[in-house]
Amino acid sequence: MDAEMGDERTVDEVVGTIVSELRARARPERAQGERAYLKSSLEHWGVGVPETRAVVRAALAPRSMPAHDLVVEVAEALWAEPVHERRLAACQVLTVHVARLGPDDLVLVERLLREARTWALVDVLAPDVAGPIVVASPEPGGALLDRWNVDEDFWLRRASVLALLKPLRAGGGDWDRFCRYADALWEEREFFVRKALGWVLRDTGRKRPDLVFEFLLPRAATASGVTIREAIKPLSDEQRAAVMIARVAPS
Repeated sequence: MDAEMGDERTVDEVVGTIVSELRARARPERAQGERAYLKSSLEHWGVGVPETRAVVRAALAPRSMPAHDLVVEVAEALWAEPVHERRLAACQVLTVHVARLGPDDLVLVERLLREARTWALVDVLAPDVAGPIVVASPEPGGALLDRWNVDEDFWLRRASVLALLKPLRAGGGDWDRFCRYADALWEEREFFVRKALGWVLRDTGRKRPDLVFEFLLPRAATASGVTIREAIKPLSDEQRAAVMIARVAPS
């Protein structure tokens, strides 16, 4: 299809194509193991992430220039059925066409995050959808992340941190905001939040280990084990040793 013509298919046509292609790739033996691994209440078809992404890109390619409303409505229609691969495909639709989205779409993203109930979906929506929208619209986006950071739903707290991940990993990003969020969550009891803090620190440290070291050292004694294990991976031997000494030193 000519990119300048746009995508004139209906929502039902696009969703039907995606669903039929996913069903054609279903592997019941994989589905059973994946459902158990994720402790999922959803139906699973056993289609992997790369395959799902490829199906979405073939059915609703960036070059087809789909309208904003088509992107959102396809994502919502895919998500509506309690099937893991449909919901993952909905996340991928929003990811592939995130440039079509704006701050008003964060209402939808928040709803999907609340309904996701698994890292396998949250960890696509937060860094790949919410993150780019916040970068493009920092004022309303930042205020939303502030609210997520203190939300009673731990998946929203995790999302507030992971939405900052990709720019920080690339060597830029809003480090000050991350530090504020990390301090607010530093004694968090939920594993998935602790893991997210370590993940962002680890990936930031690959390009800026000194920055991460300076953040970690005075907080080492109160950090969770999972946060520390991830965060120190890119640090030098000397920095790792200093953090671990500070972790066990008497106050």
